Amino acid sequence: MKYLNDDHIKAIGINWTKLIEVIESTVSTIDRGEYEQPLKPYLRFRDPSQRIIAMPAFVGGNTEMCGIKWIASYPDNLRKGLPRAHSTMILNDPSNGRPLAFIESGLLSGLRTAAVSGLVLKHYTSVHKLESIRLGIVGWGPIGRLHASMCASELGSRLAQISLYDIKGIDLTTIDPACRPITEITENWQDVYRHSDIFTTCTVSAQRYIDESPPAGTLLLNVSLRDYLSNSVKDIRAILVDDWDEVCRENTDIEQLHREHGLTRDATFTLTDMVCRNGFAGVDRNDTIFFNPMGLAAFDIAIATYYLREAERLGVGISL
Repeated sequence: MKYLNDDHIKAIGINWTKLIEVIESTVSTIDRGEYEQPLKPYLRFRDPSQRIIAMPAFVGGNTEMCGIKWIASYPDNLRKGLPRAHSTMILNDPSNGRPLAFIESGLLSGLRTAAVSGLVLKHYTSVHKLESIRLGIVGWGPIGRLHASMCASELGSRLAQISLYDIKGIDLTTIDPACRPITEITENWQDVYRHSDIFTTCTVSAQRYIDESPPAGTLLLNVSLRDYLSNSVKDIRAILVDDWDEVCRENTDIEQLHREHGLTRDATFTLTDMVCRNGFAGVDRNDTIFFNPMGLAAFDIAIATYYLREAERLGVGISL
């Protein structure tokens, strides 16, 4: 089997357009029913803020791979100088079950997360043809930085401004030099929220804090899932999820809307609706879009398979 880690992933390189294509192809595969993906269990013990999640899946289509992601999230690690998340994956040959790869890479998990947001961005900008886009990101950890990289790559000259806020402050050296001329660091999340066309939450906040309704027409990429007080988003009509059964649990903002304001599955639409049935076509330019991705194992398997095949093609990684 092949062993890959963050350094191997970096050596292969990050092609955001290709990664978004992999996610889009996987969405179509899911829509055709060529996949299996049980609801992922959460392992918790001792400290309830800590969790380890098992994410098994089979993906057919262009991927034709099965496997499992085992990802640990320990928010207190940040105070200890350790990564918040530790992610490992095993890929298996679906024809005989033989293990093909062991991948130890938090970067791979982050790439999947940002590529899914990139797919939403791609379809959003194809319908709403904005020439000047203001991007806002709250939370400047690895996921926030990957989202900035993805947006800069995919929006190009259309990206007019990047506004950033992190409760711990932001070191200028962590900002891509190419983006610094259009980047501002704000003193609070409100300044980012009120002046962004695309607003992304990438935090590990223990408490919800966003208590304002968003500006009309904003695309909200709610990556961290637990930042919005339900009253602030209860009137949004265009609510996009990756999978209702996954995301309407574990104290997410979607579960809060379901419990406190009666949000139902039928009042949302999914990535398969967006990709395969032109789901954004009926969304008015002034409507806010609220995207809540719980994170699907199928996407992790597809992205990992892409990197495994690239590693084999380029001779990267360690054969065990």
